[in-house]
Amino acid sequence: MGTTKGLANWHKFVETRNTSSLGEFIDDNAVLYSPVVWTPVEGKFMVTMYLMAAAKIIANDNFKYVREVADDENAVLEFETEIDGITVEGVDMVKFTDEGKLKEIKVMIRPLKAVHIVHQKMGEYLEKMK
Repeated sequence: MGTTKGLANWHKFVETRNTSSLGEFIDDNAVLYSPVVWTPVEGKFMVTMYLMAAAKIIANDNFKYVREVADDENAVLEFETEIDGITVEGVDMVKFTDEGKLKEIKVMIRPLKAVHIVHQKMGEYLEKMK
């Protein structure tokens, strides 16, 4: 049940890139596992900051999901995008609370040059947000 509602909210966020409603959608104890930082990003505020940056950098006009697999607790969403001429392929592995709030997201990206461009662009964007 939570996955169905959570995925609907997630897809709406990705399609519109409207970050104003993220606070309502993210669980207070949410955790984000970055493709470039080993330490998990914890808490609603920090996860919101990272997702705001990702909405700008990764979920750009070239972004599209190409596959989705989900059960009652988890969803795996494969995506493709392009950043500065570099093709980025990745996977969002997400979990939602029973209420459909984002509880956990783990992002994996390939190839190596894609990891580097995401790291660079996300770092620049997050630095501007300080």
